[in-house]
Amino acid sequence: MEQTELKLITSNDSIFDDIRPCNDNEVQAELNKIISDDLVLNSILKFQYPVLYKRFSFILKPFVKLYLKQKIKKILTVKDFQKLVATFMEKVIKSTTDGVELVGFDKLDKNKGYLFISNHRDISLDPAFIDIALYMSGRDTVRIAIGDNLLRIPAATSLMRLNKSFIVKRSVEAPREKLKALSHLSHYIGLSIEEGESVWIAQREGRAKDGNDKTEDAVLKMISLYGRQKKQDFKEYMSSLNIVPVSITYEYDPNDLAKARELNEKELTGEYRKDEFEDIDTITRGIRGYKGHVKLVAGDPITGGFENAEELAAILDKFIWSNYEMYPTALISAGCDDKVSSDDKNKFNEHLSKYPQELQDRVKAMYAAPYYNKDK
Repeated sequence: MEQTELKLITSNDSIFDDIRPCNDNEVQAELNKIISDDLVLNSILKFQYPVLYKRFSFILKPFVKLYLKQKIKKILTVKDFQKLVATFMEKVIKSTTDGVELVGFDKLDKNKGYLFISNHRDISLDPAFIDIALYMSGRDTVRIAIGDNLLRIPAATSLMRLNKSFIVKRSVEAPREKLKALSHLSHYIGLSIEEGESVWIAQREGRAKDGNDKTEDAVLKMISLYGRQKKQDFKEYMSSLNIVPVSITYEYDPNDLAKARELNEKELTGEYRKDEFEDIDTITRGIRGYKGHVKLVAGDPITGGFENAEELAAILDKFIWSNYEMYPTALISAGCDDKVSSDDKNKFNEHLSKYPQELQDRVKAMYAAPYYNKDK
Protein backbone atom coordinates (compact mmCIF):
# COMPACT_ATOMS: atom_id res chain seq x y z
CA MET A 1 0.00 0.00 0.00
CA GLU A 2 2.79 2.39 0.94
CA GLN A 3 4.62 1.73 -2.36
CA THR A 4 1.45 2.56 -4.36
CA GLU A 5 1.01 5.86 -2.54
CA LEU A 6 4.64 6.81 -3.22
CA LYS A 7 4.20 6.21 -6.95
CA LEU A 8 1.11 8.43 -7.14
CA ILE A 9 2.98 11.45 -5.82
CA THR A 10 4.91 13.67 -8.27
CA SER A 11 7.41 16.45 -7.59
CA ASN A 12 4.65 18.94 -8.49
CA ASP A 13 2.35 17.57 -5.78
CA SER A 14 1.06 20.14 -3.28
CA ILE A 15 2.97 18.39 -0.45
CA PHE A 16 6.13 20.01 -1.87
CA ASP A 17 4.70 23.54 -2.04
CA ASP A 18 6.86 24.57 0.93
CA ILE A 19 10.14 23.83 -0.90
CA ARG A 20 9.55 23.59 -4.65
CA PRO A 21 10.47 26.11 -7.38
CA CYS A 22 7.99 28.24 -9.27
CA ASN A 23 5.44 26.72 -11.69
CA ASP A 24 4.60 28.44 -14.98
CA ASN A 25 1.22 29.63 -13.66
CA GLU A 26 3.02 31.49 -10.83
CA VAL A 27 5.61 33.30 -12.96
CA GLN A 28 3.72 36.57 -13.40
CA ALA A 29 2.84 36.78 -9.68
CA GLU A 30 6.51 36.27 -8.70
CA LEU A 31 7.71 38.86 -11.25
CA ASN A 32 5.18 41.37 -9.92
CA LYS A 33 6.48 40.78 -6.38
CA ILE A 34 9.99 41.63 -7.63
CA ILE A 35 9.08 44.86 -9.44
CA SER A 36 6.96 46.02 -6.48
CA ASP A 37 9.83 45.58 -4.02
CA ASP A 38 11.23 48.93 -2.83
CA LEU A 39 14.69 47.42 -2.38
CA VAL A 40 14.75 46.37 -6.06
CA LEU A 41 13.42 49.71 -7.33
CA ASN A 42 15.87 51.69 -5.20
CA SER A 43 18.78 49.54 -6.40
CA ILE A 44 17.83 50.11 -10.06
CA LEU A 45 17.47 53.86 -9.52
CA LYS A 46 20.77 54.05 -7.63
CA PHE A 47 22.54 52.20 -10.45
CA GLN A 48 20.91 53.99 -13.41
CA TYR A 49 20.59 57.50 -11.93
CA PRO A 50 23.26 57.91 -9.23
CA VAL A 51 23.04 61.73 -9.24
CA LEU A 52 19.25 62.12 -9.40
CA TYR A 53 18.51 59.16 -7.11
CA LYS A 54 18.74 60.89 -3.72
CA ARG A 55 16.61 63.92 -4.52
CA PHE A 56 14.11 62.61 -7.07
CA SER A 57 13.63 58.91 -6.33
CA PHE A 58 9.97 59.45 -5.36
CA ILE A 59 9.29 60.93 -8.85
CA LEU A 60 11.36 58.36 -10.78
CA LYS A 61 10.13 55.25 -8.96
CA PRO A 62 6.61 55.06 -10.55
CA PHE A 63 8.12 55.43 -14.05
CA VAL A 64 10.66 52.66 -13.44
CA LYS A 65 7.91 50.39 -12.10
CA LEU A 66 5.73 51.11 -15.16
CA TYR A 67 8.67 50.36 -17.48
CA LEU A 68 9.36 47.05 -15.70
CA LYS A 69 5.67 46.13 -15.81
CA GLN A 70 5.73 46.42 -19.61
CA LYS A 71 8.95 44.38 -19.79
CA ILE A 72 7.67 41.42 -17.76
CA LYS A 73 4.43 41.02 -19.74
CA LYS A 74 6.16 38.68 -22.21
CA ILE A 75 7.68 36.45 -19.52
CA LEU A 76 5.00 33.82 -19.05
CA THR A 77 6.95 30.65 -18.26
CA VAL A 78 10.00 29.57 -16.26
CA LYS A 79 11.73 28.85 -19.60
CA ASP A 80 11.08 32.45 -20.72
CA PHE A 81 12.69 33.69 -17.53
CA GLN A 82 15.67 31.34 -17.89
CA LYS A 83 16.32 32.63 -21.42
CA LEU A 84 16.81 36.05 -19.82
CA VAL A 85 19.13 34.51 -17.22
CA ALA A 86 21.15 32.86 -20.03
CA THR A 87 21.53 36.23 -21.79
CA PHE A 88 22.61 37.81 -18.50
CA MET A 89 25.13 35.00 -17.85
CA GLU A 90 26.61 35.46 -21.34
CA LYS A 91 27.26 39.11 -20.42
CA VAL A 92 28.76 38.07 -17.07
CA ILE A 93 31.09 35.62 -18.84
CA LYS A 94 32.14 38.27 -21.38
CA SER A 95 32.76 41.03 -18.83
CA THR A 96 34.17 39.17 -15.79
CA THR A 97 36.05 36.13 -17.14
CA ASP A 98 38.89 35.36 -19.56
CA GLY A 99 36.85 32.50 -20.97
CA VAL A 100 34.86 29.51 -19.74
CA GLU A 101 35.79 25.92 -20.65
CA LEU A 102 32.99 23.33 -20.42
CA VAL A 103 33.90 19.64 -20.61
CA GLY A 104 31.74 16.49 -20.61
CA PHE A 105 28.22 17.96 -20.56
CA ASP A 106 27.56 17.18 -24.23
CA LYS A 107 27.90 13.43 -23.51
CA LEU A 108 24.83 13.38 -21.25
CA ASP A 109 21.50 11.94 -22.41
CA LYS A 110 18.98 14.73 -23.11
CA ASN A 111 16.10 12.53 -21.95
CA LYS A 112 17.50 11.59 -18.53
CA GLY A 113 17.42 13.32 -15.17
CA TYR A 114 20.82 13.61 -13.47
CA LEU A 115 21.95 14.48 -9.97
CA PHE A 116 24.88 16.88 -10.42
CA ILE A 117 27.13 17.05 -7.35
CA SER A 118 29.94 19.62 -7.51
CA ASN A 119 32.44 21.36 -5.31
CA HIS A 120 31.04 24.60 -3.90
CA ARG A 121 32.91 27.89 -4.30
CA ASP A 122 30.27 30.47 -5.22
CA ILE A 123 26.69 30.70 -3.93
CA SER A 124 24.96 31.45 -7.24
CA LEU A 125 27.57 30.94 -9.97
CA ASP A 126 28.30 27.24 -9.36
CA PRO A 127 24.80 26.12 -10.49
CA ALA A 128 24.57 29.02 -12.97
CA PHE A 129 27.63 27.78 -14.88
CA ILE A 130 26.24 24.22 -14.87
CA ASP A 131 22.99 25.64 -16.28
CA ILE A 132 24.92 27.47 -19.01
CA ALA A 133 26.81 24.25 -19.86
CA LEU A 134 23.50 22.36 -20.22
CA TYR A 135 21.74 25.21 -22.03
CA MET A 136 24.56 25.52 -24.59
CA SER A 137 24.45 21.78 -25.33
CA GLY A 138 20.67 21.84 -25.85
CA ARG A 139 19.75 20.24 -22.52
CA ASP A 140 17.28 21.30 -19.86
CA THR A 141 18.56 23.24 -16.86
CA VAL A 142 18.76 21.94 -13.28
CA ARG A 143 16.61 22.33 -10.20
CA ILE A 144 18.91 24.04 -7.71
CA ALA A 145 19.20 23.21 -4.00
CA ILE A 146 19.56 26.41 -1.92
CA GLY A 147 19.69 26.95 1.84
CA ASP A 148 16.84 28.85 3.51
CA ASN A 149 19.46 31.31 4.80
CA LEU A 150 19.29 32.94 1.33
CA LEU A 151 15.58 33.74 1.62
CA ARG A 152 15.75 36.82 3.84
CA ILE A 153 14.81 39.24 1.04
CA PRO A 154 11.40 38.55 -0.58
CA ALA A 155 12.54 39.68 -4.05
CA ALA A 156 15.58 37.40 -3.87
CA THR A 157 13.29 34.50 -2.91
CA SER A 158 11.11 35.19 -5.96
CA LEU A 159 14.16 35.38 -8.25
CA MET A 160 15.49 32.07 -6.96
CA ARG A 161 12.13 30.31 -7.25
CA LEU A 162 11.83 31.58 -10.85
CA ASN A 163 15.28 30.14 -11.55
CA LYS A 164 14.18 26.61 -10.49
CA SER A 165 15.59 26.73 -6.95
CA PHE A 166 14.15 24.53 -4.21
CA ILE A 167 14.69 25.00 -0.48
CA VAL A 168 16.94 23.14 1.93
CA LYS A 169 15.61 23.92 5.42
CA ARG A 170 18.90 24.41 7.26
CA SER A 171 17.34 26.48 10.03
CA VAL A 172 15.33 23.53 11.43
CA GLU A 173 17.13 22.35 14.58
CA ALA A 174 14.82 20.01 16.57
CA PRO A 175 16.02 16.45 15.74
CA ARG A 176 12.59 15.03 14.85
CA GLU A 177 11.62 18.04 12.71
CA LYS A 178 15.05 18.04 11.05
CA LEU A 179 14.73 14.38 10.01
CA LYS A 180 11.24 15.09 8.69
CA ALA A 181 12.53 18.06 6.63
CA LEU A 182 15.48 16.04 5.27
CA SER A 183 13.24 13.09 4.31
CA HIS A 184 10.87 15.53 2.57
CA LEU A 185 13.81 17.04 0.66
CA SER A 186 15.20 13.62 -0.30
CA HIS A 187 11.76 12.57 -1.56
CA TYR A 188 11.57 15.71 -3.74
CA ILE A 189 15.06 15.15 -5.21
CA GLY A 190 14.35 11.47 -5.92
CA LEU A 191 11.02 12.15 -7.63
CA SER A 192 12.53 14.96 -9.73
CA ILE A 193 15.18 12.63 -11.15
CA GLU A 194 12.67 9.82 -11.74
CA GLU A 195 10.63 12.31 -13.79
CA GLY A 196 13.63 13.26 -15.93
CA GLU A 197 14.33 16.57 -14.14
CA SER A 198 18.00 17.16 -13.31
CA VAL A 199 19.05 18.46 -9.89
CA TRP A 200 22.17 20.27 -8.64
CA ILE A 201 23.36 20.05 -5.05
CA ALA A 202 26.71 21.05 -3.55
CA GLN A 203 29.00 18.38 -2.10
CA ARG A 204 28.81 20.10 1.29
CA GLU A 205 26.72 22.51 3.32
CA GLY A 206 28.24 25.94 2.69
CA ARG A 207 31.15 26.91 0.46
CA ALA A 208 34.68 25.54 0.80
CA LYS A 209 36.07 28.81 2.13
CA ASP A 210 39.54 27.38 2.76
CA GLY A 211 39.73 25.91 -0.75
CA ASN A 212 39.55 22.32 0.50
CA ASP A 213 36.80 20.67 -1.54
CA LYS A 214 35.55 17.75 0.55
CA THR A 215 32.26 15.89 0.16
CA GLU A 216 30.23 15.65 3.36
CA ASP A 217 28.86 12.17 4.05
CA ALA A 218 25.79 13.81 5.61
CA VAL A 219 24.74 15.29 2.24
CA LEU A 220 24.83 11.83 0.61
CA LYS A 221 23.01 10.21 3.54
CA MET A 222 20.26 12.83 3.26
CA ILE A 223 19.86 12.15 -0.48
CA SER A 224 19.58 8.40 0.24
CA LEU A 225 16.65 8.74 2.68
CA TYR A 226 14.04 8.33 -0.08
CA GLY A 227 15.73 5.04 -1.01
CA ARG A 228 14.82 3.69 2.44
CA GLN A 229 11.16 4.48 1.73
CA LYS A 230 11.50 2.46 -1.48
CA LYS A 231 13.10 -0.41 0.49
CA GLN A 232 16.41 -0.04 -1.40
CA ASP A 233 19.85 -0.12 0.17
CA PHE A 234 22.30 2.80 -0.16
CA LYS A 235 24.22 1.38 -3.13
CA GLU A 236 21.14 0.37 -5.13
CA TYR A 237 19.29 3.65 -4.64
CA MET A 238 22.25 6.02 -5.14
CA SER A 239 23.31 4.13 -8.29
CA SER A 240 19.83 4.79 -9.72
CA LEU A 241 20.17 8.59 -9.41
CA ASN A 242 22.60 9.08 -12.33
CA ILE A 243 25.04 11.00 -10.10
CA VAL A 244 27.33 13.16 -12.23
CA PRO A 245 30.37 14.59 -10.42
CA VAL A 246 31.36 18.11 -11.52
CA SER A 247 34.67 19.85 -10.82
CA ILE A 248 34.48 23.66 -10.92
CA THR A 249 37.59 25.88 -11.04
CA TYR A 250 37.73 29.68 -10.81
CA GLU A 251 41.19 31.08 -11.51
CA TYR A 252 40.36 34.10 -9.33
CA ASP A 253 37.69 34.03 -6.62
CA PRO A 254 35.89 37.42 -6.30
CA ASN A 255 35.14 36.53 -2.66
CA ASP A 256 38.65 35.36 -1.69
CA LEU A 257 39.25 38.28 0.69
CA ALA A 258 35.82 37.96 2.35
CA LYS A 259 36.44 34.23 2.90
CA ALA A 260 39.89 34.92 4.35
CA ARG A 261 38.44 37.53 6.74
CA GLU A 262 35.80 35.09 7.93
CA LEU A 263 38.32 32.29 8.53
CA ASN A 264 40.67 34.70 10.29
CA GLU A 265 37.95 35.99 12.61
CA LYS A 266 36.86 32.43 13.45
CA GLU A 267 40.43 31.54 14.36
CA LEU A 268 40.92 34.66 16.51
CA THR A 269 37.55 34.78 18.30
CA GLY A 270 36.12 31.28 17.84
CA GLU A 271 33.08 32.52 15.89
CA TYR A 272 31.95 34.60 12.94
CA ARG A 273 28.64 36.46 12.83
CA LYS A 274 27.16 37.23 9.44
CA ASP A 275 25.46 40.56 8.72
CA GLU A 276 21.78 40.21 7.88
CA PHE A 277 22.22 40.64 4.12
CA GLU A 278 25.80 39.38 3.82
CA ASP A 279 24.83 36.43 1.61
CA ILE A 280 23.22 38.80 -0.91
CA ASP A 281 26.38 40.96 -0.95
CA THR A 282 28.44 37.78 -1.49
CA ILE A 283 26.24 36.76 -4.45
CA THR A 284 26.56 40.25 -5.99
CA ARG A 285 30.36 40.30 -5.54
CA GLY A 286 30.63 36.83 -7.05
CA ILE A 287 28.66 37.85 -10.15
CA ARG A 288 30.33 41.22 -10.73
CA GLY A 289 33.89 40.34 -9.69
CA TYR A 290 36.75 39.25 -11.96
CA LYS A 291 37.10 35.46 -12.20
CA GLY A 292 39.90 34.98 -14.74
CA HIS A 293 39.58 31.60 -16.46
CA VAL A 294 36.74 29.27 -15.44
CA LYS A 295 36.55 25.53 -16.10
CA LEU A 296 33.80 22.96 -15.46
CA VAL A 297 34.33 19.24 -16.00
CA ALA A 298 31.39 16.81 -15.81
CA GLY A 299 32.16 13.11 -15.33
CA ASP A 300 30.30 9.98 -16.35
CA PRO A 301 27.38 8.98 -14.09
CA ILE A 302 28.57 6.99 -11.06
CA THR A 303 26.93 3.58 -11.25
CA GLY A 304 28.90 1.60 -8.64
CA GLY A 305 32.21 1.11 -6.89
CA PHE A 306 30.79 2.04 -3.47
CA GLU A 307 28.79 0.44 -0.67
CA ASN A 308 28.20 3.41 1.65
CA ALA A 309 28.29 7.21 1.90
CA GLU A 310 31.99 7.32 2.85
CA GLU A 311 33.02 5.34 -0.24
CA LEU A 312 30.78 7.39 -2.56
CA ALA A 313 32.21 10.60 -1.05
CA ALA A 314 35.73 9.34 -1.81
CA ILE A 315 34.78 8.74 -5.50
CA LEU A 316 33.34 12.27 -5.76
CA ASP A 317 36.39 13.80 -4.08
CA LYS A 318 38.80 11.94 -6.35
CA PHE A 319 36.99 13.18 -9.46
CA ILE A 320 36.75 16.80 -8.24
CA TRP A 321 40.40 16.93 -7.11
CA SER A 322 41.84 15.26 -10.19
CA ASN A 323 39.85 17.45 -12.62
CA TYR A 324 40.45 20.75 -10.80
CA GLU A 325 42.42 22.97 -13.21
CA MET A 326 45.84 24.10 -11.98
CA TYR A 327 45.72 27.76 -13.02
CA PRO A 328 48.70 30.05 -12.15
CA THR A 329 46.95 31.24 -8.96
CA ALA A 330 47.07 27.68 -7.57
CA LEU A 331 50.61 26.92 -8.76
CA ILE A 332 52.07 30.20 -7.44
CA SER A 333 50.31 29.77 -4.09
CA ALA A 334 51.64 26.20 -3.77
CA GLY A 335 55.20 27.32 -4.60
CA CYS A 336 55.27 25.37 -7.89
CA ASP A 337 55.54 28.29 -10.27
CA ASP A 338 58.52 27.17 -12.42
CA LYS A 339 56.42 27.13 -15.59
CA VAL A 340 54.25 30.14 -14.69
CA SER A 341 54.88 33.23 -16.85
CA SER A 342 56.22 36.40 -15.26
CA ASP A 343 53.04 38.21 -16.42
CA ASP A 344 50.85 35.75 -14.48
CA LYS A 345 53.10 36.04 -11.42
CA ASN A 346 52.97 39.84 -11.50
CA LYS A 347 49.20 39.77 -11.99
CA PHE A 348 48.63 37.52 -8.96
CA ASN A 349 51.11 39.44 -6.78
CA GLU A 350 49.36 42.69 -7.67
CA HIS A 351 46.03 41.07 -6.78
CA LEU A 352 47.38 40.03 -3.36
CA SER A 353 49.09 43.35 -2.68
CA LYS A 354 45.68 45.06 -2.39
CA TYR A 355 44.85 42.89 0.62
CA PRO A 356 45.90 43.37 4.26
CA GLN A 357 49.32 41.78 4.92
CA GLU A 358 47.95 39.51 7.66
CA LEU A 359 45.41 37.95 5.25
CA GLN A 360 47.63 37.40 2.21
CA ASP A 361 49.00 34.03 3.36
CA ARG A 362 45.48 32.83 4.13
CA VAL A 363 44.31 33.78 0.63
CA LYS A 364 47.31 31.95 -0.87
CA ALA A 365 46.53 28.85 1.25
CA MET A 366 43.00 28.92 -0.17
CA TYR A 367 44.30 28.88 -3.76
CA ALA A 368 46.95 26.24 -2.95
CA ALA A 369 44.59 23.71 -1.27
CA PRO A 370 43.38 22.11 -4.56
CA TYR A 371 47.02 21.56 -5.61
CA TYR A 372 47.70 19.51 -2.50
CA ASN A 373 44.40 17.62 -2.89
CA LYS A 374 45.27 16.80 -6.50
CA ASP A 375 48.69 15.60 -5.35
CA LYS A 376 46.96 12.98 -3.17
